[in-house]
Amino acid sequence: MWDDRTDCAREGTTEDGAAAREAHLRAFRAHWQSCRKGHDVPARADIDPRRIEPLLAQTFIAERIAPGVVRLRIAGMHLSDLMGMEVRGMPLCSFIAPADRADFALRLVDLFDGPAILRLDLQSRCGFGQPALGATMLLLPLRSDLGDVSRALGCLVAHGPVGRPMRRFAIRHAETRPLDAPLTPFALILGDARAPRPARPARAHLRLVT
Repeated sequence: MWDDRTDCAREGTTEDGAAAREAHLRAFRAHWQSCRKGHDVPARADIDPRRIEPLLAQTFIAERIAPGVVRLRIAGMHLSDLMGMEVRGMPLCSFIAPADRADFALRLVDLFDGPAILRLDLQSRCGFGQPALGATMLLLPLRSDLGDVSRALGCLVAHGPVGRPMRRFAIRHAETRPLDAPLTPFALILGDARAPRPARPARAHLRLVT
């Protein structure tokens, strides 16, 4: 059921397509919010794929393996289309350009330790058979069956034709937000500079997976 295809990833970069994507992302976040049931973070078991059907092909469930290291447990077909292979079991950082993986890992630490919401504005460079491709990634923390915050509900929505895989993305803008913060589109933020992360002490044992 998680692998059902949708047309959302092919809506292009028009204003109508952007508005539709934001509506789908708000609905995605709203379902996660409804599953909280008065708690800080909802349980993995409470997520209903039928309630996020417009983004089902772009949706994934990820598991925290170590600080800054997250692997895909369930992934929609759109993620496999981006990589040109089955992505279940792969590190989520596989979709991120190598130069940005250290920053991405630190933000994943904030996602689970906060806990917090993570939204990224991504860009994949054009190449042979690969048009320039923007994307949005949204990550929402979840509790496992054991009660620890070690799962994440996410989606990765490309903003145009994928072209030839595999596609890796640079981080153009990223925000780590409180759980109750509104889902504000990056289009409403002037400029595309990356949002600064709060200062934090260095963390030991941070392992990156390439």
